[in-house]
Amino acid sequence: MSKRDLAAVGANDSGRARLELEFEQPYLLGPLFGDYDRHLVMIEDRLGVNIAARGNRVMIEGEPDAAARARDVLYGLYNRLDQGHDVDTAAVEAVIGMAAQPSLDGIINEEVAQPPRVMIRTRKKTIVPRSPVQTTYMEAINRDDMVFALGPAGTGKTYLAVAQAVAMLIGGQVDRLILSRPAVEAGERLGFLPGDMKEKVDPYLRPIYDALYDMLPTEQVERRIASGEIEIAPIAFMRGRTLNDAFIILDEAQNTTPAQMKMFLTRFGMRSRMVICGDPNQVDLPDAGRSGLADAVSRLEGIRGVATVRFSSADVVRHPLVGRIVDAYEGESAKRSVGA
Repeated sequence: MSKRDLAAVGANDSGRARLELEFEQPYLLGPLFGDYDRHLVMIEDRLGVNIAARGNRVMIEGEPDAAARARDVLYGLYNRLDQGHDVDTAAVEAVIGMAAQPSLDGIINEEVAQPPRVMIRTRKKTIVPRSPVQTTYMEAINRDDMVFALGPAGTGKTYLAVAQAVAMLIGGQVDRLILSRPAVEAGERLGFLPGDMKEKVDPYLRPIYDALYDMLPTEQVERRIASGEIEIAPIAFMRGRTLNDAFIILDEAQNTTPAQMKMFLTRFGMRSRMVICGDPNQVDLPDAGRSGLADAVSRLEGIRGVATVRFSSADVVRHPLVGRIVDAYEGESAKRSVGA
């Protein structure tokens, strides 16, 4: 390893631990620490430690458990850089989030400090998991024919599914990608939309386009859409079809009715893979109790070849405030359910 512990003082008079680390590749310390030590400040704020850097040595002081987790975070980020991966604020937040969970002892070494056991390679980037549940999810979409991904926004459900789909397309494992979602307004009424059918439905499918452009060069995305290798369409366009040799993704699946979901799932063809993503707590249907996603999971969970992966607010890989917002809303919903 290109790093080592120089000293580990169990505790000082106040019960706080001090750990001193040395990194042997100084050129990696700039991106490790971040502009104006931004990454170190994030670790200090989130884990309640003090970090001081001198040359290629770093001193961490704090409660013993917090100091050890800060050390694991720095080692994990350093190894990402050593392996050629970028480290940005999102990566720092993700690694801190993993390290801050007491139940994850050992996962830090397995998932962060060592090369990840699962990754997705696309034309523009290599994607590695940013939470333990993302690891489980990435393994499932690489292994199982049908995967249900349930959980709040910001957990990577759709993004990772699109990444796996793109990787399998450019690897020749499937011939085409079918990306779909129901055209249901999120509470507002958009009214009449001018233009042809593509222009009418594109606003609903923007998140899928964004993920595609993150995986492939723009000209490749446009060329593959024009040739039909990548098809992006609302769920109504799936009726009557059998989708062979395809990677099929249904996004915002909580806004399907049971009839729509049954229709979609039965499009599954030979040598295909299907991922169904949605947040059961964000149903925009007039009758929220008739979500096709919840109905399908209740019927199919446990069937061989079908995997179900559940994300929580702890798996949100956006700004940490997003996770707290999700918790606040879900807590309020739970109170209302009890009151009812």
